[in-house]
Parts: sequence; C-alpha cells; structure tokens
Amino acid sequence: MLNNRIVRNIFIGLFAACSLLASAQKQKNVIDEVIWVVGDEPILRSDVENARMEFLQQGQRFEGDPYCVIPEQLAVQKLFLHQAAIDSVEVSDADVFQEVDMRLNEAILNYGSREKLEEYVGKGMSQIREQMYNVYRDKKVVTEVQRNLVKNIKVTPAQVRRYFKDLPEDSIPFIPTKVECQIITREPVIPMEEIERVKEELRSYTERVNNGSAQFSTLALLYSEDKLSAQQGGELGFAGRGSFVPEFANVAFNLTDPKAVSKIVETEFGFHIIQLIEKRGDMINCRHILRKPRVSMEALQQCVNDLDSISAEIGKGLYTFDECVGLVSYDKDTRNNYGLLFDKETGVSKYEMKDLPTEVARAVAGMKVGEISKPFVMVNKSGKEVVAIVKLKNRINGHRATMAEDYQELQNVVLEKLREEKIENWIREKQRTTYVHVNDDWQNCEFQYPGWVK
Repeated sequence: MLNNRIVRNIFIGLFAACSLLASAQKQKNVIDEVIWVVGDEPILRSDVENARMEFLQQGQRFEGDPYCVIPEQLAVQKLFLHQAAIDSVEVSDADVFQEVDMRLNEAILNYGSREKLEEYVGKGMSQIREQMYNVYRDKKVVTEVQRNLVKNIKVTPAQVRRYFKDLPEDSIPFIPTKVECQIITREPVIPMEEIERVKEELRSYTERVNNGSAQFSTLALLYSEDKLSAQQGGELGFAGRGSFVPEFANVAFNLTDPKAVSKIVETEFGFHIIQLIEKRGDMINCRHILRKPRVSMEALQQCVNDLDSISAEIGKGLYTFDECVGLVSYDKDTRNNYGLLFDKETGVSKYEMKDLPTEVARAVAGMKVGEISKPFVMVNKSGKEVVAIVKLKNRINGHRATMAEDYQELQNVVLEKLREEKIENWIREKQRTTYVHVNDDWQNCEFQYPGWVK
C-alpha cells in the first residue's frame, strides 16, 4: 500500500520481534529502562537493541543512526495501534495464526529443529508462538488502519496528466517488456496400479501408527512429499477451512480424536492421510503425509504427442488455439478464459518475463507474436508434472510510460504518492495530539517526523 521505505520503517519493531527476540535472552544482564512513552505505551531500551541486532544479523543497513531511527518508528507503530484501539479495528485470528505458523516453520528450518530453536530462544514452543502471535497481530492491525486511512483516495485522469506533464524524461517510469500468453496443458494418465501402490503405502503408514510401531510425525518426516511440512513432522499449523482445498478440509475438520488417522484423501496435490493435533475455534492444526503417484516417461511422451498433433491441427487452420483450449486443456484456472494466463487477484494478464513460470518464460523468450511453442514439461501450481504448449498472444516492448499506452501504471504511481502523503500527514497530526515523552539522552536526533520532543 505504501512505498517500501515507509513500510520498512514502520515495521522495524515488528520485524525485529520475528527473530523471536533471541537477542533479549543474550542481554539479560543489561539493565532495561523506559526511553520513550507514546500515549500510555512505553518503549524500552531492550526493544531498540532487539531491533538493531536483528537488522545486523540480516546484514541490513540503517538509513541513519539506529538509536534514532528505531525508537521513532516504534513510536509511529504505537500511533497506529492507538488509532486501532479508538476505531475498534479487528483482524482475523485465522490470518494471524497462518502467518505465525509460516514464519515459525521458516525459523525451525533455519535452526534445524524445534528443539534447537527452543534452546536458542530460551522458551518453549507455545511461548514462542504466543509471542509471535502478538507481533503479527500488531502488524496486521497497523496495515488495516493504513488501509482505512487511504481507502477513499481516488485519482482522476486530470491529476495523472498534471503530475507527469512537467516531469523530465529520465524521471518518467520505465515500463519493462511484458507479454500475454495463452496455455494448453495435458496431464499424463496415471495407471490404476500406480494409484493403488500409493494408497497401499499410506495404508501401511496408518497401520504402523495404529499399532504403535511408529509416530505419525516420524513417518511424515521420512516419507511425506510435502517437503516444507515434512520438516515439521507433517504439521501444517493453525489455519481456517479456507486455507485448504475442499477435499482436504472436509476430512480434516471432521476429525475429533488426535490419536486417529484419517481415511485416504485425494486432492489435486496427490493422496493424503491426516492426523488431528488441536482444534481452536474455527481453526485447526493437523499433520499430514502426502504421496504422489509417479509419472512414467511413456505417459509424458504420450502427452507430448497429443499436443504435437493439436498444434499441427491449429497450424492447418482446422481449429483455433482458443477453440482447442476449451476442448482439450486440463488447466482449470485458464480453461474458461481461452487459455489466457492471468493473476486471479488483480485480473492482470500482462506479465514481465521474470513473473512467468520458468518453463513458460523459457518457451516464449524467442517467439514471435502469434507463434505456438513446442510441447514442454512443466510443474503446475499443484506440484504435478504436466505437458504444455503456449501461444504468445502479445508482447509490449520496454519503454518510457505514456498516457496513451500505460495510463494504469501511471495512475498507480500517482495513487501511491497520494496515499503516502496521506499517511505522512496523518502521522504528523497524530504526533501533535498524542502525549509523547522522550528521555533526555534520546532527544539528540534528526527525526524523520519532527515534533516528538515538545
């Protein structure tokens, strides 16, 4: 919503806490003190040290003196949180826990195991999760306050024209080369024998859990093909029903016994067995083991042959690419859109090459508009191997933005500028009307927002 500088500064304190505040343990012999007060909320010396150490550990540099930058941005964060309390801003627990568990899984991977992470931080996993929950809840609350502040800002064409009329050419945004692509995919046929082999593996895991010869988490670590969760013994972390595909959610949310193992569940990702860990309101934490049927070279080659034939028929004019998408493509996201690749959240279909799937970008790199690629193997969003052909529908070469061709991009630049100005003006006004006390030793700074020291 805001530019990277403002967002980074506002969340210095939050990002520091994401390191699980291990630095606080190392500083336990340092005498702590209140250095700022914003409203009725204190900022501690340890808060600043934690943030500083986290940034140093990440190899990042501060834009200024960290003992000025950090407390100021912690203070800005508290202004937003104070406004959230006034406006009764709420965020979804499910969203917060989902991000917490994602970050926690990353931390576990970095440290090698849960036990090593707990040892480093000096706290148990439940304490770490609770601490991270508070951090990420605050982060989402601040984002929601910002969104409410700028949600009514609109930009007119006249404003866009005025903004760019007098800009020197080298200050006008450069629009990188973008392409529009259509895709047809085919999934290899998996023989029933291979599907039964996978199911038999999962049945054997269930039997071993039920007879006590193995732990579900151990089997997940050894055998699950969901590599990220496998590192955590198959644990997925707390999430709401909407975080899972329907087939998985329907089974997982009906589990009641933490010792039981679910029936085998088929999803677009493969075949799963699931074990409940804990339910918390409308959220669930569970483990799973994912196994995927193997795709044979013969099945892949058959798909290549099929798409070769389809491409030849298009070339002869028997069918158009658009017609073939509806008849033969397996890609559910694009099949009803003539195969056009697009971002489902924004609806944008023009991609920079770096934002395309790697295999698609490689296929279209040397193509002319209107050409169709040779069949190629790629991994789809579900992690399955499929065979695809793509048509390069359009290419817009890199250029300086113009009102005629790039109005949307230019409008976004102006909109972002207006939003940034709104937030900065709000911070200055809130700063003026909020009680702030800064200890004498922390006042000798060139602050981004003058007015803290009154």
